[in-house]
Formats: sequence, structure tokens, C-alpha cells
Amino acid sequence: MRHGVEDLVEAAAAKLGRGLSVEDLDGLLIAYSSNQAQADPVRVNFLLSKRLPPDVQAWQLSHGIATAVRPVTVPANAELGMYGRVCVPLLVRGFRVGYLWVQQGADEESSADVLAALPGIRLELDLIGQLLLESNTAESEHRRRREAEFLAAAAGDRSALAAIAGWREVHGHAPWQVVVLLDPDGVTPRDPQAAVVATSTAAMQATAGIDPALFTAGTETHAVALFAGTTARASHAAVLTHYERELAKRSGRPAGRVLVGISEPFTALRDLGAAYTQAKVAAQAAAVDPELGELVDVRSVGAYQLMGALAAEPTSVFFAALEAEDRNGELLPVLEMLYDSDGAVQAVADRLHVHRSTVYHRLARVRKVIRAEPLSGRVRQELHLAIKARRWAGRPRI
Repeated sequence: MRHGVEDLVEAAAAKLGRGLSVEDLDGLLIAYSSNQAQADPVRVNFLLSKRLPPDVQAWQLSHGIATAVRPVTVPANAELGMYGRVCVPLLVRGFRVGYLWVQQGADEESSADVLAALPGIRLELDLIGQLLLESNTAESEHRRRREAEFLAAAAGDRSALAAIAGWREVHGHAPWQVVVLLDPDGVTPRDPQAAVVATSTAAMQATAGIDPALFTAGTETHAVALFAGTTARASHAAVLTHYERELAKRSGRPAGRVLVGISEPFTALRDLGAAYTQAKVAAQAAAVDPELGELVDVRSVGAYQLMGALAAEPTSVFFAALEAEDRNGELLPVLEMLYDSDGAVQAVADRLHVHRSTVYHRLARVRKVIRAEPLSGRVRQELHLAIKARRWAGRPRI
């Protein structure tokens, strides 16, 4: 791959008559042209060390290259020893694979000539992007086949289950658990194919060096990881942090709130599908109920486990009456907080920044509307479940 990229960079440099270089998303040098006559001190050091210093990388990122979809002019910076340059984001089907940099001359104040000449190397840019995609991401044919087989196994395909049972990442590592990595803002991608590559590659990079993470796969809406079963959560937290950063780099969107759903451990591979469902439910529950946090075990999501198995959303006469009456959003939130805190009125009053008498007043209004006691027995059970069902109805579909 490297020779192919270098040849294309040389061809593009010859067309432009300028020094070019290609770097990955982390600022690591991949290839550069032999024509570097106008290289500034930063460029010379970069070609020698193969990596950008943090202050230079920060200057470049401050001009929006991480989210840009068109060429970006990065002005000169005398303090850093930089001439002006143009950054061309390398995108394949909306997936960010690297950057091509075009050096300006020492006395060249405008990037207009560079920008005007870029259409002449469109073919070289497309081919460089494709080579980077196939070599440095999860887009290789072998990787695609393995991820598809793993996802088929998680969906219950018996032949796929039999196939992955012999994988070195799986065999001998029981008990396992399934982890789902979900960005709630990314569940309706404009380009599903690019989204699969983004989640797949981000997950693969995020779990590099994390020993309990055995295998990962990407889907249009989320990533899936097979972990060695453990009650410790340090590795899961590390993967969450890395995945947020890697997904942002590859999708071109600002880093968002990533949620991690974790299944119960299992020892028989035939239970992979059930564990995958558990992890998805945990991640979806975290998306609709922020009180659960970002790193969520399925056993901690309560009634959401049951809702994940229902074909239709549950309904409630009492809840319907309260929802119609609660136009200002004062009654149902109080009930939910009371139910979730075992009826601790003072704790609810503190969270709402009101006097406890206000909580009692709102409870009295609830009793008047439903003509029943909301804190006892079946009525409490019904209303608590209905409130959680309303949250569940807004879950991201994955």
C-alpha cells in the first residue's frame, strides 16, 4: 500500500509543482513527495520524525480540519516556523481516512493558486483515499467477512456460531460478555455504508491494547465488542473514552456522548444472541434515562429489560389520565423521582429545589386526578412501569 500511495503522491506533486505529504488522522506521516524545495522548518522536522509535534497539530486542528469536507487553508505561523499550507481531507463515501497537505512558498501569502489547481489531481486524491481505506481501516475484505460472520452469529445463525467457536479470539476465553457502543446522535446516518466503516474502525482502534476486548464489529448504528467476562469496569471505561475520540475523528462530527451497554456473562456460545440483546437494551436504556449513567450493566436497568422483550409498548389508564392533566410537567416527574428513590420526599424536594410541602401538594393533585393512592401496591407498580415505558418509547432503534 505504501508504495502505491507514494507513487500517487509523486504524480500529484508533479502536476501541482509543489511539495505534498499525506498523514493519518493522528498526524503520523504516511507518504511524501520528493519535491520539498520550499519546505519550512516544521515540514523538514516532520519528514524526519514522521510525527507532528503537539503545538503544530493543535494549530492545524484549530482551523477545523477534523470536521472539514473541503480543502482548508491553514495560514502561516511564524512562531512555529510554518509557512501557509492547504489541507485536503481524504474522504471515501463520507469516511475520513487521512489528510493530504500542499505546501505554500515562503512569500506566498494566498492559497488561491493551490485551491485553483486541486481539481487537476482529483483522480490521485480519490485513489489515495481508497488505498488508505483498504489498508488502515476495517474495510479490508478479510475483516469485513469476519465481522459479518460474527454479527450473523450474534443474530442466532447456527453455522456462523459454529464458525466463530474456533476463532482464536473466542475459543478458550469463556466466560464472555457482549458490549454495545452506542452514539445516540448517530443512529440515523445519511450514508449507512460509511457509518458501518466508521463504527467498525473506531471500535477496532478503541480496543487496541485492551486485553479483555476479544473482537469487535461495526453496524450502521452501533459497534459490538466481545469481551472476556469480568466484573471490573476499567477496561470498559477506557474503551468508551477511546471510542468517543476515534468515532469523532472518522465521522467528522464533534465528539458526542457515547453509551456502553454490557450484558451478563455467559459460558455457552449459543447464548451469544441473548447477550447481544441484553447489551443493546442496556445501551438503549441509558439513552432514554440519563440517571443510569454512560456505562450500564443490563442488570441495573430495571423494568427496561422487560420492555425490550415486549412486542408493543405497555399502556395504563392511570398514566393516561395524569399525562393529560400534567400540562406543565410537574406531576409525572415527581412520581418518577419518588418511585426511583423509594419514596424519599426530602431527597425529591432537594433535587427539584422546592420545599417538601410542594412535593406533598403535587402528590395530592395526583390522587385527585387518578382517584387512587399512587404510592401503594398495584397503582404504584402500574404508574412506575408506565413512566419508564414512556421513556423507552423514545429509545434509539438499533
